[in-house]
Amino acid sequence: MTLYDITPRITQHLAVWPGDTPPTREVLCDLARGDSVTLSTLHATVHLGAHADAPSHYQPGGVDIANRALDVYLGRCQVIAVSLEGQQEISPSALPDTIAAPRVLLATNTVPDPTEFRESFASLSPEAVALLARSGVRLIGIDTPSVDRFDSKTLPAHHACAKADISILEGLRLEGVPEGIYELIALPLPLVGFDASPVRAILRTWSPHEGSPS
Repeated sequence: MTLYDITPRITQHLAVWPGDTPPTREVLCDLARGDSVTLSTLHATVHLGAHADAPSHYQPGGVDIANRALDVYLGRCQVIAVSLEGQQEISPSALPDTIAAPRVLLATNTVPDPTEFRESFASLSPEAVALLARSGVRLIGIDTPSVDRFDSKTLPAHHACAKADISILEGLRLEGVPEGIYELIALPLPLVGFDASPVRAILRTWSPHEGSPS
């Protein structure tokens, strides 16, 4: 078994969407200054690093992240490398002919440094979302800050996912992960009322005798 950690490390240098809340740590108690424990408070956006969007983030009346089914974030997935330049949309022609898993992670390599926010990241066309939906995909993950373009106000890819009830993972780190089939584990926290949750996203390979994850 091989594990791939596809979650960026969370430090004060981790880039967030412009205008959103970057991660900071407030130390309330500290063993180094004689306290009985070290106790910290995290201040940050819930769209932090690798994260799961809730429908309430982009859809009026959409459910919060606490009410998303957990099984969609756990199971068989396909990592697909797409070759695109920045600010290009992933079209159906950029996807393979066969989609072999109900979860798809798209490696665009258009955000190579998680500490530097780049507006020119690749995004996902609603036509590609529709194709993946017809292939039975329930979750789409991407190694960019959003499935939509940076300057988009209408968020067509988000809404295409909502129409097909496809869950969204954003901010993944997929460099060094070979294309293929894996088990995805990327569980969101049950943050009641919140529009997203950070996840610890990992991929796991498995041997044929273990059977295929669902």
